[in-house]
Amino acid sequence: MINKILILDKNHPFIIYKLKKKGFICDENYSDSPDKIDISLYDGIILRSRLKIDKKFIKRAKNLKFIARIGSGIENIDKDYAIKKGITLISSPEGNKDAVAEHAIGMLLCMINYIIRSHQQIITKRKWYREENRGMEIMGKTISIIGYGNTGKAFAKKLSGFNAKILCYDILPNVGDFYAKQVNVNTILEKSDIVSLHVPYTKETKGMINYNFIKKFLKPIYLINTSRGKCIITSHLVKALKNGKIRGACLDVLEYENFSYNSIFQYEKFSKSFLYLIHSNKIIFTPHIAGWTKESKYKMDKKIVEKIMTLNKKFNKI
Repeated sequence: MINKILILDKNHPFIIYKLKKKGFICDENYSDSPDKIDISLYDGIILRSRLKIDKKFIKRAKNLKFIARIGSGIENIDKDYAIKKGITLISSPEGNKDAVAEHAIGMLLCMINYIIRSHQQIITKRKWYREENRGMEIMGKTISIIGYGNTGKAFAKKLSGFNAKILCYDILPNVGDFYAKQVNVNTILEKSDIVSLHVPYTKETKGMINYNFIKKFLKPIYLINTSRGKCIITSHLVKALKNGKIRGACLDVLEYENFSYNSIFQYEKFSKSFLYLIHSNKIIFTPHIAGWTKESKYKMDKKIVEKIMTLNKKFNKI
């Protein structure tokens, strides 16, 4: 039975209200480091990205039945050790999938239609460039989605009205659907005009977008990344931008982000690659906000509560 839950990051007020209403005891700790938390007192913990839940922390969690991370990734949790200890891992990618999908489309439209660039030209340079900002339509293009889970599927569904050809690639078989045709990597490399990443951060996806991969694309591509920054090797991206293999990139995430994803400005000096990107008119940045809407904040917490309730029912049956 789940009784006592520790909440380690501030979330939508709904989550505490709902859990307490269901009879759970909820404690909050938004400042202590893992070594100062007596985790043995709790049946479950809820967090975002503030803390790393490693083997040492889990060993002290004598009664822990679940770890819930609000969001789509669980890379700050020692997944293998937690599972070995019989701890259930919970996340809520269903809650922000639509926010991520809308954001990715918004970034793409800004990129291919020069919306941000032309806006800045007007307000800072008093220039009214029309021909120089002639854009490109999504209709008729081939958009490839790498990683066809919750956010990838939501992205494809929202793209369906643009009359583009949507392909998807995933390590799991038979995930394609009405909105995207599942194909192999070679087809992605041959057909793509636009590529969007929707993968979790794992050993396999770390640095997956490198120059050896990029150079195999038959056509120059636009690249969108709303997953994790370290999936792209920045210096390789810069090389591809310089030689035209990548026409432009929409980056909501960067490999320079700190552990909790709340800053990239923790360094005294930036790499030459990053400095190139921030001065390039082929890049659109946003600060890891693709899944960060008012609606998703509520929906992710709601989904976590639902999953905790379902898990508790299973324990009660034992």
